[in-house]
Amino acid sequence: MSSHTASQRYFSTRGGSSDLSFEDVILRGLAPDGGLFIPEEIPSLPPNWQDDWHDLSFEELALQIFGLFISPAEISPSALKDIIHNSYSTFRLPDVAPTVTLDGDRRIYLLELFHGPTFAFKDVALQFLGNLFEFFLTRRNEGKSGKDRSHLTVIGATSGDTGSAAIYGLRGKKDVSVFIMFPTGKVSAIQETQMTTVQDANGTSPLFRFLTLHCLSVDGTFDDCQDFVKALFADPLINKTQSLGAVNSINWARILAQMVYYVSSYLSLRHSDSFDPSNDHIRFVVPTGNFGDVLAGFFAKKLGVPSKSLVVATNENDILHRFWQTGAYEKNPVHDFAAEGGFVEDGAKAHPSGVKETLSPAMDILVSSNFERLLWYLAYDAQSPSTANVQEKRQAACLKVKGWQSELKSRGGFSVENKVLHSAKADFASERVSDVETLSTIRDVYRMGGYILDPHSAIGVTVALRSAKAAPGVYNVALATAHPAKFSNAVGLALKDEKSFHFKDILPDQFVGLEELPKRIRYVKKSEGLDGLRKLIMDEVEKGK
Repeated sequence: MSSHTASQRYFSTRGGSSDLSFEDVILRGLAPDGGLFIPEEIPSLPPNWQDDWHDLSFEELALQIFGLFISPAEISPSALKDIIHNSYSTFRLPDVAPTVTLDGDRRIYLLELFHGPTFAFKDVALQFLGNLFEFFLTRRNEGKSGKDRSHLTVIGATSGDTGSAAIYGLRGKKDVSVFIMFPTGKVSAIQETQMTTVQDANGTSPLFRFLTLHCLSVDGTFDDCQDFVKALFADPLINKTQSLGAVNSINWARILAQMVYYVSSYLSLRHSDSFDPSNDHIRFVVPTGNFGDVLAGFFAKKLGVPSKSLVVATNENDILHRFWQTGAYEKNPVHDFAAEGGFVEDGAKAHPSGVKETLSPAMDILVSSNFERLLWYLAYDAQSPSTANVQEKRQAACLKVKGWQSELKSRGGFSVENKVLHSAKADFASERVSDVETLSTIRDVYRMGGYILDPHSAIGVTVALRSAKAAPGVYNVALATAHPAKFSNAVGLALKDEKSFHFKDILPDQFVGLEELPKRIRYVKKSEGLDGLRKLIMDEVEKGK
């Protein structure tokens, strides 16, 4: 592909697919070998970008950054500009993702990511992804009719926010069927209602009337749902008749879109009178479950965004935190006290039977899919400098990742060499936060100035407060990932003794009356396995065509 730069060509982290276009990887989602797509090269931001991009809007920044990874031979600059505008004109604020001051004295800031249609950070990426799907399908189907038209069967798993954000991003799109799986009883009432009552583009009739949208409630965990997604992409039977598309953060477009707000946040701080870019340092603190959000920060850092470190902030499901402490990535704690992590009395000990239910359910994840992308870069960087051939190093990294993933599947975990762990600590740090601390932070921040955090954002702020105490003077930007009204029980529990707090005061108009709308839910038994799920999907797609 001579029309594509190295950063506009993609390959699988496991080595089975290479030299792919942006369109290829977006529509495929997951590589046939089970790997995730990454660019052949991470580009650098242009010289003088900090000055030249100083006054750009969020949409203008997105155009600049996306252009580094998308060849104009695939999407022209004018078409890409339209896709971006259609994606972010749906947000309630023109800034899309503003950086606001939480505590100026301690230099703690919030990157607010909940101003999209479903009030969660997933909107930033999934509005963009939905419009990408529409652009590619419209181009492929020009002049075609009936069974000659390309059809995309979108598969997703959600621990809460991805489902509604994906559905809102895909509603009204032609030639698309959507199947979103969520764990029964393990998402908030608002999240479930948002998913199951979405209306079509004209706002008058439920999408499910046209049998294109399917919410599947699975009697298991988010990891079970995610395993089903991966199994479907690897399944030769369904892939014979269906073109599967992914909306989870395994899809490269999700990571690409989220890079933008790290750049915009840095530039926002640079605008402020108090920030000195020649002396001051920034830490981005990211509430982390499936690792996509913080991974976008890693790519932004590699692009050239100044960041002292990226902090992986986990709840009590702390597989990632334990990795950064020990180099062991394990579903269950099987080593020493350090591997188990934390103090039993603060509730932070990893649950030996698997996922522990917490007040931050979107982070109740045992295995983080996007971690594989980081593992590839760690394996690549840890190789001997004497390995000069880039292609050889790339293949060696793919083999290493493939081996680690095989161990994870067969043994439930793996350990990396010290040099790999050292490389991981060069860009990242990690912290774990208990439910008790989460509630305390929501309450303390409210008392400090009336700001109300959702429990996931509170985990980020808890870690930012720790950072401010340990390293005064560093600018800590905590990512605020969801509106507090989406998690009324946790917020209500934290603020139950605050006389000035009334939940109705923070309830968005868009949430009022949602529970009265008709719902469509299909209940799926995990015991029916891949065969049962495959049959359900194939039958429903045929009905909807």
